[in-house]
Amino acid sequence: MLCGGSRASVHLWDHRHPPRLGAKVLRKSSFMLRPCSAISQQRIKSSFRSHCKTPRKIPAPLDCFSQGDDHPELSAEGLSPVAGGIVALGKFDALHIGHRELAIQAARIGTPYLLSFVGLAEVLGWKPRAPIVAKCDRKRVLSSWASYCGSIAPVEFEIEFASVRHLNPQQFVEKLSRELRVCGVVAGENYRFGYRASGDASELVRLCKDFGISAYIINSVMDKNQVSVNTEEEDSKSKERGQVSSTRVRHALAAGDVRYVTELLGRPHRVISRTRTQDITSKRGRISLQTSSLLNLPPGNGVYKACSLIVGDKHPISCKVIVDTSNLYIETEEERFHNSDESQEFQLLGIEFG
Repeated sequence: MLCGGSRASVHLWDHRHPPRLGAKVLRKSSFMLRPCSAISQQRIKSSFRSHCKTPRKIPAPLDCFSQGDDHPELSAEGLSPVAGGIVALGKFDALHIGHRELAIQAARIGTPYLLSFVGLAEVLGWKPRAPIVAKCDRKRVLSSWASYCGSIAPVEFEIEFASVRHLNPQQFVEKLSRELRVCGVVAGENYRFGYRASGDASELVRLCKDFGISAYIINSVMDKNQVSVNTEEEDSKSKERGQVSSTRVRHALAAGDVRYVTELLGRPHRVISRTRTQDITSKRGRISLQTSSLLNLPPGNGVYKACSLIVGDKHPISCKVIVDTSNLYIETEEERFHNSDESQEFQLLGIEFG
């Protein structure tokens, strides 16, 4: 069994100095993970407080092609949707394997949630850009993590960034404890929080202890085979040292390296198109879509073989995809695609790369 890290109140596991539990550093694909012994698993379970939510199997979340509520509901007692749960902290743009490792750790302790902040770009003045994962497709991705999380699909809970931006580290942890009433938090070793990112992982551990919350810090999931990348949005104090990140995913997509993207995400990248039915043109096995209809970031211009077209709940259709600046062309030898319900004004199409 693989484990993301040790309990923060003990200390971080270090890849260079593994714990004395017979565990060895395990090399898998292009990133580093650690095996977790039965002894450390028992310690995690015994530290789980009695008033926390008992982990439960959560029905598979809906995807873009289903109808349903996008947000967790308040409980009958009016409690926060994450009350009694274990929340993973981070900026979950890509939902990559590093984010998944946070969810795995949270699921080992209790009921897992991702605490996401929305509206960062608007508040911080970042240039608008397409998300890596379409908003309507995030639940599908999280449901795919259930097999890693003891058959528990993590649930995402969103907070407006503007409502917490000016909180100092202590005020932020106080909000987690007294308003959201979480039982514990999981964060990466480079996690920063509070006004102007003034708090680090060590301060998170200390403050959580003061407020009676369990805190777990895990080492970064590393990508040893690629050079470091940096963007103006990343603080100079927390430059990447080779860890898997959303920035790496964006760079790989821009380069058209969909195989590398698959490694970073732990799944094929899926692009969602929401387009007017009358604007979908299909002729001789070639479907044309405007890139303006895409709900998330496509790979860079190029030709991509071994792709799949997903239409509703139908079986994926094998295809080749050509991406250019203005259009996306889908070529397939199968004749199963057609606008079966032209009464619908819009259609959702999924295009999976690699």
